[in-house]
Amino acid sequence: MTKQELHAQYGPKLVCTLPGPKAKAAVEADDRLISPSYTRSYPLVAKRGRGIRVEDVDGNEFLDFAAGIAVASTGHCHPEVVAAIQKQAAELIHISGTDFYNEPLTDLAERLSAIAPMPGPHKFFYGNSGAEAIECALKLARYHTGRQNVIAFLGAFHGRTMGALSLTASKPQQKRRFSPLVPGVTHVRYPYAYRGCTGGAQAEEAFSLGCARYIEEKLFKTILPPEEVAAIFVEPIQGEGGYVVAPDNFMRELRGICDRHGILLVVDEVQSGAGRTGKWWAIEHTGVEPDIVCMAKGIASGMPLSVCMSRAEIMDWVPGSHASTFGGNPVSIAAALATLEILSREGMANAARVGGLMLERLDGWKKTHPLVGDVRGRGLMIGIELVKDKATREPATALRNRVETLAFERGLMVLGCGETTLRLCPPLIVNEQEATVALDILEEAITLAEKENQLA
Repeated sequence: MTKQELHAQYGPKLVCTLPGPKAKAAVEADDRLISPSYTRSYPLVAKRGRGIRVEDVDGNEFLDFAAGIAVASTGHCHPEVVAAIQKQAAELIHISGTDFYNEPLTDLAERLSAIAPMPGPHKFFYGNSGAEAIECALKLARYHTGRQNVIAFLGAFHGRTMGALSLTASKPQQKRRFSPLVPGVTHVRYPYAYRGCTGGAQAEEAFSLGCARYIEEKLFKTILPPEEVAAIFVEPIQGEGGYVVAPDNFMRELRGICDRHGILLVVDEVQSGAGRTGKWWAIEHTGVEPDIVCMAKGIASGMPLSVCMSRAEIMDWVPGSHASTFGGNPVSIAAALATLEILSREGMANAARVGGLMLERLDGWKKTHPLVGDVRGRGLMIGIELVKDKATREPATALRNRVETLAFERGLMVLGCGETTLRLCPPLIVNEQEATVALDILEEAITLAEKENQLA
């Protein structure tokens, strides 16, 4: 198949100049009525989605390599997920798990326990969003340990509710004018070896270990008594921070610190979990076992559901300590059970295979494209870092934003993350041909941005 034929069959279908007239009207209405706190990268006004494709209100069809921020794990409106939602909605839409029993709660718990990244038995708390899972973990860690302090990392994004926001440290705007936040949080450096050192693999290993050991060798000996630390919160792959992969030795060192001082290791798998990296949980790549896992996003293919999973002995709080009216909604759980079946059967393996092919091609861009300073990720959680100059590693935020726009104008949906990174997180059912077309479009956008930069 020629490149032209490939794009004709698997590529986007644009029928008008973007944004179209209906999209313009929708954006104008949004400007009048909707909170200006939302961040919109470009004027996409979605109407329907199927698989990895999204159609806007003017009939333009896009390739979706954002997946609702890594949410649509099985693609848009997967027929098995839709059928599960319809069946459950006809039987029972809501019964609060806070006050009553219902079997879907335990059905999903049994399924998740079987794929947990740490030995059982396990216990589960259901919420509606990733931030709620983090709030649960924060409260649970303090309750179980009787300690008040927690450690998180610079670059982290754990959510925007007040407890989760207190752990978040990716952009100042997220915290601006919201103080005072929840006290007792200390942020330390995440092992971002790309900017942190330039001495090769040995230096990167030393740098990442140093980031972890700083906790024990500096914090615990100066300002933070270890016996007062309840938990360390960490993303195995930082999401909003720039799709930065935590080195294995860093994660192992954190586990050791927690073991030595009776601290809980909490992993935020909200964006990196549910098969996105080619394993159920990103932490599995490191061989480290956590105490608490927070999950949401792709776990239910777009339905609102989050889960805080812990070792059973940790979730020892009593009735009334924590609850959620809508968490564990029967319809959302039905979607999650269908999602896990699809991902187990095909999605997770596909993420490893297609993600590997994409990373292999993208790695070459570091040599052929002046803007591409780094490529990193696991499975279908891939970050492309753009820089103004490879010698100085100066961020290219404006150029990153320009590439997003150029890709959108060509029918490809991507989003940024961190200061200067493009993230690729398509549905896990994306095929090799669709991935090839998407990378062709993205490379065209990067090439054009490079030319514009040279002329500027």
